[in-house]
Amino acid sequence: MTLAIMQPYLLPYIGYMQLMGAVDTFVLYDDVAFINRGWINRNKLLINGQEHLFTVPLKDASQNKRINEVHLADDPKWRSKLLKTIEQGYRKAPLYPVVMPLTEKIINFTTDSIAEMIYHSLVELNGYLGLTPKLVASSSIYENEHLKAQDRILDICRQEGATRYINPIGGMALYDKERFAEAGITLNFIQSERVEYPQFNRGDSSTFIPWLSILDVMMFNDVPTIRQLLTQYKLV
Repeated sequence: MTLAIMQPYLLPYIGYMQLMGAVDTFVLYDDVAFINRGWINRNKLLINGQEHLFTVPLKDASQNKRINEVHLADDPKWRSKLLKTIEQGYRKAPLYPVVMPLTEKIINFTTDSIAEMIYHSLVELNGYLGLTPKLVASSSIYENEHLKAQDRILDICRQEGATRYINPIGGMALYDKERFAEAGITLNFIQSERVEYPQFNRGDSSTFIPWLSILDVMMFNDVPTIRQLLTQYKLV
């Protein structure tokens, strides 16, 4: 069984979804410290031909809190404002009529928890894309917060019965393949290849804006095409 562990990201870039599609169990690491100005509540869209950073407002967010302790802002107007931004940016995209109702369902999900919102959004995205990993919130099951770093990862792998663990390439300096091998687990790192596709019929790769939210990918590509894009990575 292959497992990955990642902090919950809202409407993440395609590399996150590639990792999701590469594993049997995907653990949302939601009981670790919140990261200010990270990707938990932010991502990028294509608006008027330019990269645009959107942010979901939070209430008293702090790196002294766990992700699952952070709440959405009280003012609900941010939801309609974000949806309006997405509509303005993508209403002429070929898959807009299909993707926008799903986007509205994600953004309008009733909760005051950013972790719950992201969990729900990934369930919806997986359903749309046909991805079938078991999705687990780390706060809900493992009871191993006393462990740190690699030791905690290994314990989650042990509890889930994983024989392979895949981590983003940026973590190569953090994990020891020998330690994992001693536990009977193969450690791999996923390295995304550059993914390109037409954005508003612009075929010139010099104008392509990469690594935007998965929403951008979905607005311009049907599901079979996205499934192919999700395989464009290497395991090292």
